Amino acid sequence: MGMLQEPKRLFLRVGDEVSHKGYQEWGLGVVVEELTSRLPGGTCLVRIRFEDGSLRVFNNDLDNEMCCYYFGVRKLFHLSIDGRAGSMRMGGSSRRLRAK
Repeated sequence: MGMLQEPKRLFLRVGDEVSHKGYQEWGLGVVVEELTSRLPGGTCLVRIRFEDGSLRVFNNDLDNEMCCYYFGVRKLFHLSIDGRAGSMRMGGSSRRLRAK
């Protein structure tokens, strides 16, 4: 009898751009790594590189009260305008980040 584990509800994926409500001085960040345990009760983490040069690690499970969403990490969304190249950022600056 194997233990069945429901899939975790992940907030962020590699490549997502984020900001932090409480630490605007960090600048924008980009998710550079996702780590999700396959063990029951295991954690899921994301590593985010921010413009200030720091690599920070956060919990990424939306069903966990320690999830980075509940601590102020917000995903930046890009809206395509009538299918043409380019994007519009909702809130924040127009700078783009690249994973290092």
